[in-house]
Amino acid sequence: MAAATYNIEIDQGSDFNIEIEVKEDGSVKNLTGYSARAQARSDEESSSVAFTFTCTIPTPTNGKVLMNLPAATSSAATAGQYVYDLEIFTSGDAAVSRLIKGTVTLDREITR
Repeated sequence: MAAATYNIEIDQGSDFNIEIEVKEDGSVKNLTGYSARAQARSDEESSSVAFTFTCTIPTPTNGKVLMNLPAATSSAATAGQYVYDLEIFTSGDAAVSRLIKGTVTLDREITR
């Protein structure tokens, strides 16, 4: 299954949080044994990571992944447009699934 497209707009210097519920065949997926990761880059070909989201799976049995960009990270990043994706994976990348992808627009902070 292809990753869903979800474009994000973040205010530079602000916290960003999103919760993704993972389903498989219409049922919540048990994420026991999985971790999550998400990065933003200037474009799909870039080898440099612009910033990394903090991703957690607090209660694996409820199938929810939390993706966070703290204010300190968004403040340190350069305003502009990036591409990102969010993956879940098992140890040693034995199983990797890309859940969502899209653009991140980091709007320039005025008050600083």
